[in-house]
Amino acid sequence: MLDWTLALKAALMGIVEGLTEFLPISSTGHLILAGSLLNFTGETAKVFEIAIQTGAMLAVIWEYRQRLAATVTGLATEPAARRFALNLLVAFMPAAVLGLLFGKIVKEHLFHPVPVALAFIVGGLIILWVERRHRTQFGERDLEGTRRARVETVDQMSRLDALKVGLVQCLALIPGTSRSGATIIGAMMFGFSRKCATEFSFFLGIPTLMGAGAYSVWKQRDLLQWSDLPMFAIGTVFAFFSAWLCIRWLIRYVSTHDFTVFAWYRIIFGLVVLLTAYTGWVEWKA
Repeated sequence: MLDWTLALKAALMGIVEGLTEFLPISSTGHLILAGSLLNFTGETAKVFEIAIQTGAMLAVIWEYRQRLAATVTGLATEPAARRFALNLLVAFMPAAVLGLLFGKIVKEHLFHPVPVALAFIVGGLIILWVERRHRTQFGERDLEGTRRARVETVDQMSRLDALKVGLVQCLALIPGTSRSGATIIGAMMFGFSRKCATEFSFFLGIPTLMGAGAYSVWKQRDLLQWSDLPMFAIGTVFAFFSAWLCIRWLIRYVSTHDFTVFAWYRIIFGLVVLLTAYTGWVEWKA
């Protein structure tokens, strides 16, 4: 029989995942904090948090289904399709290798609210610095930077561009850093337009997060029971729909806005978590 309290927690966690996965504010960090507030913690909860990222990635696949289908069908005949697929593979490999090597250590020592809060603050400061640098390069009137960006679309990326973004994505192994934030802000530093950086972050998330979810479920399968399936399904479904709405909104947002507001959100949120942890107002749990 389904525990409706647990189902509600799973739905809320799915919404948090979907709304934060593609924004530069760290979905993992928010899931850790939300799980602590909801008393949704433990080893099974950690597997759940990684597994429901698949729902967010399915939203990317659905939103970009025509582009992805054209890439798959054109691998044998279209050079552009092969270049795009190879760039994704190149960008995916660094995080995959480092995740396998250090994932367990990171989970043991950094999947805690206080390290997450510190990562929020540091990441926010980095975003402010990069956005100021970007405005200096492209000017206040050209927020997106498309007129002078070295890489305006994902089709213009080189192998070296893909490798650089892949290496920056590795910073997201630190919970609270934000995978999307690392890839988007890193790509902007390497001369990508804001829209191109955002879209490539979407695409790169497909192999990265779906692979991480499948690996985590398989590795921790002994912790899971068939009775956990409804909880995972609910979280995945809610992550899908909330992520789909977020993707459509974000693409419109980046055409006329920068990421400064998210930087200040990260800094303020991180300071609040540190303050409540220090004073004992909130008992944050791992």
